[in-house]
Amino acid sequence: MRLALNANVRVTALAGALLLTACSGGSSSGGTGGSTLGSGGTNAGTGGALSGTGGGKGGSTATGGTPGTGGESTGTGGSSKGGETGSGGAAGHVGGTGGGAGAPSGGATGHGGTGPGSGGAGGATGGNGGATGAGGSGGAATVTCPSPALTSGDSNKTVQVGSLSRTYILHVPTAYKGNTPVPLVVDFHPLGGSGSQEESSPYKAQTDPEGVVTAYPNGESGPSGAAWNVGPCCVANVDDVAFARALVAQVEGVACIDTKRVYAVGFSMGGGMSHYVACHAADLFAAVAPASFDLLQENEAGCTPPRPIAEICFRSSNDTVVPYAGGASSLVPGMPVNFLGAVGTFQKWAQIDNCTGSPTATDSNNCQYYKSCGGGVQVGLCTMNTGHAPGNATIGWPFIKQYTLP
Repeated sequence: MRLALNANVRVTALAGALLLTACSGGSSSGGTGGSTLGSGGTNAGTGGALSGTGGGKGGSTATGGTPGTGGESTGTGGSSKGGETGSGGAAGHVGGTGGGAGAPSGGATGHGGTGPGSGGAGGATGGNGGATGAGGSGGAATVTCPSPALTSGDSNKTVQVGSLSRTYILHVPTAYKGNTPVPLVVDFHPLGGSGSQEESSPYKAQTDPEGVVTAYPNGESGPSGAAWNVGPCCVANVDDVAFARALVAQVEGVACIDTKRVYAVGFSMGGGMSHYVACHAADLFAAVAPASFDLLQENEAGCTPPRPIAEICFRSSNDTVVPYAGGASSLVPGMPVNFLGAVGTFQKWAQIDNCTGSPTATDSNNCQYYKSCGGGVQVGLCTMNTGHAPGNATIGWPFIKQYTLP
């Protein structure tokens, strides 16, 4: 079944989501060897405040043991600095082994040496001086703008994802100059739609004046037309998360993109895909703004992002395609799903993002928020009365653009 949502787009609505903590290993000869193993710095990374030399201070708040070998300013072990722009590991460990002669930083897991009382192990995935991000307390990513700069306008792009050649439209606004990193917005179309039709998205009016680059991807064909694979629906045997990753990587290769400010938005099934990349690519997308779609009973258990991610959802109380209250839907043949509902999705994201307390009262825009969430993010729900319709970009864009990847 297909539903016409406006004059140009046919949709049915179904659709699909660091602390930088690491310490350098100290020398077994440094410090006084406290009775307790040192803890890793809470925001530290090799290549931090003292460049990770020996048991040196591994960042703005890292300390060694109590006093612990490789303590705050002693130790003469490892001589290698962290990566040139490397941050600590993705999720550092509490102190443990280390000491000895610190191994060169930048390793995959980057633990310190093997002696007792070190400053702790490196992060789980970044290690000492990980591949990206600044050392120490984690400054902005270093971006080298491609030259020559892209000219404004739209262009059709192709990127290979496995055995499939996937396509998208790259939109470069006239305000883009190519000499300063700008955000990238990936705007997903509804079921039965296309990237070219999604260019009517309300976000363009908000982002173009700021020089923001936008990509409009095209979904593969499913039982009800071009669709996104969000688990149980709505196109089979397609990895759309891999497509999103490949698209972003390709755009970052040709445009001057701030890699910490990549966002996903979308309407109807495109909103579902925005939810889905928040669940499964929160390391790539800083925040998302889905509209007219929920999380599903079938995919909520798999929504385990590696960090809290900011999310604001726009839902209409009189939506007859994706009912505000949620429930079962069989609109896509052979792919039945169960929507969590607007409030159910709001509460689920609050749980996923470790929010505490109650949401705020609704404001003048009929939006409410969980504001005390992990990682300093917020979760929002804006209730409209516009039927099955795109979200309010004048609210959505200011909300998501305030967030950056840690």
